[in-house]
Amino acid sequence: MCAPLIRKVDERLIDLLKGLSPEEWELQTISPAWKVRDVAAHLLDTALRKLSIARDCYMPQSVELKTPRDLVDLVNRLNHEGVQILRRLSSPVLIDLMAITCGQLAAFHEALDPFASAAFGVSWAGETTSLNWFDTARELTERWHHQQQIREATNRPGIMVRELYHPVLDCFLRGLPHCFSMIATELGTTVEVKITGDSGGTWLLRKNSTAWSLMPGLPSEPSARAIIPETLAWKLFTKGIKQDDAYTSIQLEGDLALARQVCELTSIVA
Repeated sequence: MCAPLIRKVDERLIDLLKGLSPEEWELQTISPAWKVRDVAAHLLDTALRKLSIARDCYMPQSVELKTPRDLVDLVNRLNHEGVQILRRLSSPVLIDLMAITCGQLAAFHEALDPFASAAFGVSWAGETTSLNWFDTARELTERWHHQQQIREATNRPGIMVRELYHPVLDCFLRGLPHCFSMIATELGTTVEVKITGDSGGTWLLRKNSTAWSLMPGLPSEPSARAIIPETLAWKLFTKGIKQDDAYTSIQLEGDLALARQVCELTSIVA
């Protein structure tokens, strides 16, 4: 379960932010519209929203979502508005608010029944309703990958360690069945995803009678294989790199159409 890891990741976030120079707060990240300050503001904003909605059941407005695109547009609008407002805060104020909010966010996730229904479905995995353990894992991926954006921009490594990063990768790849849902192929077709590096691992996707699903164990030889460096995987699955640029570091084997489909996985709302 990922709940205790949210606290660990956010503790490292606070330490990271406290050590940044004024110049580092203004460095550009791989997110084109956001500098380091903006990513930090986004992490504060999303934590505040999660507590308000999921913990306190406070919904400031009712929004009708008719299509997946409606959800993407809503999330993008809220993210933009949140960052714009929090740009008014100084770095010390933002850090102090982050410390308070992150502690409450961690406590909230740690107290949840992991097998009860979550307030939010993990939409990028094709779920309208999810269990708390999956929503908590999704929360971890959000907080890890945005912190990693800050670390990369400021050249301050520290969270690409197996304890913190492997669960993020495992959650990302739970979106594969949805990513492959429209791919028609023979029953029993398998696709192997191998993430290289100390935090990586191997995942296997199999076509069953009604859907694709992740499964334990490996066949003698999969129908397709994608081998992705761990330093690239988080960017690929969060739209932090162009696919054409990513392909130069990815090894594809077997059925290339199936192997390339792995690279279509997007484990964020986008």
